[in-house]
Amino acid sequence: MTLPTPTFVQCRSLLAVVALTIATLSTPAQAQAQAPIPVVASFSILGDLVRQVGGERVQVNVLVGPGSDAHVYQPTPAQARLVGQAKVVFSIGLGFEGWMSRLLKSAGYKGQQVVVSQGILPLREAGHAHDHGETDPHAWQSVGNARLFAKNIAQGLCRADAAGCNVYDRNAIAYVAQLDALDTEIRAAWAPIPAAQRKVITSHDAFGYYARDFGVRFLAPQGVSTESAASAKGVARLVRQIKQEQIKALFVESISDPRLIAQIGRETGVKPSGELFSDSLSAADGTAPTYIDMMRFNTRALTTAVRGE
Repeated sequence: MTLPTPTFVQCRSLLAVVALTIATLSTPAQAQAQAPIPVVASFSILGDLVRQVGGERVQVNVLVGPGSDAHVYQPTPAQARLVGQAKVVFSIGLGFEGWMSRLLKSAGYKGQQVVVSQGILPLREAGHAHDHGETDPHAWQSVGNARLFAKNIAQGLCRADAAGCNVYDRNAIAYVAQLDALDTEIRAAWAPIPAAQRKVITSHDAFGYYARDFGVRFLAPQGVSTESAASAKGVARLVRQIKQEQIKALFVESISDPRLIAQIGRETGVKPSGELFSDSLSAADGTAPTYIDMMRFNTRALTTAVRGE
């Protein structure tokens, strides 16, 4: 008996069925291989750095979001569950996240912890590495430190996801190049301004690393943590100093209560110059949704204010 030869149309239909079957069988494995790894970043600025290095291979969950203050943050049960599911938890260290060890313990976290400030030279509260004051944790205010953060983030992601290591390394190299350009840009913005004019009042002592890198003097009624209350004596001394030195730049920070800066403005006759981002990014549709945007925004605001414009 001679079997009929399949027609061209029948062959095409058979091939289509085979192709569809193969695609259906392979899709779950491919989706699983391409699923981004869950990671946690302690606060919004660090979350952006992790996204820049991790790209599409990571899903970043930020604990302390835009506009919130990590100094006084209290973890929620839902966030503890996010931490428990993460492959990597990223933090600044330097005492910034005083709540982190308790959170990791309550989450039963057994994964990888990356302290991105590892390797930097920390400042003390007075702004010098050899002082014996409280450690200044605001290391991201140095673009040079952010470069090191990017490298530490890439190394942490490589340990958690070896298959993506080439991607993380490439992303880190590209991002560091952007940070190099940012550093040059900020130095150029300050270059025409005499050192005697580079004096700024802010809500709390969060800009020591920026001061060191770019030659700006920052004064604040509060210390390196917003948890520390400003004393009446300290505020009075600061008011006298503003008057004596004719300081023109007075800023409130996005995470701070504006009333103290408003009071200082009234007592000195200096109109507040606006808002700076110290410990948090803005919302995605705001003026500082990324680290680079934040540094540019702050620099424009600062240089404009100290010139008296």
